[in-house]
Amino acid sequence: MTLRFYDSATRTVRDFVPLQPGKASIYLCGATVQAAPHIGHVRSGLNFDILRRWLEFRGYEVTFVRNVTDIDDKILAKAAEAGRPWWAHAAIYEAAFREGYEILGCLPPTIEPRATGHIPEMITLMQRLIDGGHAYAAEGDVYFDVKSYPAYGQLSGQRIDSMQPAGDSVGDARKHDPRDFALWKAAKPGEPADASWPTPWGEGRPGWHLECSAMARKYLGPAFDIHGGGLDLIFPHHENEIAQSKAAGDSFAQYWMHNHWVTLAGEKMSKSLGNTVLVSEMAKRWRPVELRYYLAAAHYRSAIEYTPESLNEAAVAWSRIENFLTRAGETFGAEVDRTVPDVFAAAMDDDLAVPGALAVLHNRVREGNAALAAGDKHTAAAAHADAAGMVSVLGLDMTGRGSDPTAELSQTIDHLVRLALEQRQAARQRKDYAASDAIRDSLAAAGVLVEDTPDGPRWKLDH
Repeated sequence: MTLRFYDSATRTVRDFVPLQPGKASIYLCGATVQAAPHIGHVRSGLNFDILRRWLEFRGYEVTFVRNVTDIDDKILAKAAEAGRPWWAHAAIYEAAFREGYEILGCLPPTIEPRATGHIPEMITLMQRLIDGGHAYAAEGDVYFDVKSYPAYGQLSGQRIDSMQPAGDSVGDARKHDPRDFALWKAAKPGEPADASWPTPWGEGRPGWHLECSAMARKYLGPAFDIHGGGLDLIFPHHENEIAQSKAAGDSFAQYWMHNHWVTLAGEKMSKSLGNTVLVSEMAKRWRPVELRYYLAAAHYRSAIEYTPESLNEAAVAWSRIENFLTRAGETFGAEVDRTVPDVFAAAMDDDLAVPGALAVLHNRVREGNAALAAGDKHTAAAAHADAAGMVSVLGLDMTGRGSDPTAELSQTIDHLVRLALEQRQAARQRKDYAASDAIRDSLAAAGVLVEDTPDGPRWKLDH
């Protein structure tokens, strides 16, 4: 058993050799909590949730850190527009992101640090960089000197001479080089007084890149296994993290893993483009397990082009798995010794090849359905154990875990549908087949499909 992951830093698939045998440490860049999350935001959390689950299945003790950026320019601007304190604004959307992760069945991180809780660690890191000649203060701001770190640009494959000026302080004449980026931003007139912290260089607040290096070091040490995030973070965010951490003398991340975007009409889903699909709204139209299946089904390094039709196809695919598990559960009982086929494990070991793993799952479902139809209980039971095991590893066994905010509504719908099915059964018993058909047709018109089985009618929603 050898796990292999694509490392963005070397642009190769590498064997996973953790720093400490039997343990795996992961730092994932989390949310900047300025507004409600869309499915593009939470895809990263879900992809790395699957990574974490697979590492744990393979026997690793995983420490998973996912940070919260709760102070930055955008949060201050959005809070001012909303007429609320910046910290209250950040708290509202931190809760919204947490709910989004929970809706999709993501396990809570081992540690979820906030940027504002780690100012002392950031000051210490800046002092180390200044003392080493890699950073400098300028009237309350502190900048990283990119030319002092010769490897700058290696992660993104850029040469420093071809880079544009750093976007966080374009045109600042105090900078030694236009590409130098801000580690610390001095307080500005008009900004809330409580959005600043004292440092040896003056009052201010952290630059975006500094916080992740400081928090990763605090909780995972100067060297850790995997750093993750969205593809859009490679430059400048992760490039800058590497520069400031390694310039300060830390080994930092040994592997870099990046998930691709969710796109809409070929463009990266983003608030600025106005093409967002909010998790909270999608969860009103789709079951959370269907959303999870949809976002997990593509390889984490492949883009997902969002369309309602593609989500509908994912829901139908999941329903095939769900229906088999329901039928098998009725035959063999809900408790099952969950197993995972070797071919499924091989796919997951190979850079988290979830599409290949799902193909194995669907094959077992087909075999299990055929065995049930043929009365081959031995084969069907084995397929049931395999399917249940694979579903569990992928985090799709979400029933009863409190991750489905529509559970109460589903129970109400189930009660109403069963009343209608009882009336239909009564009509059939009195041979009033016209009434029976009318009830079934009415349910179908409302999007409820009825399947007659030897154990009685079963229903599901037709998306």
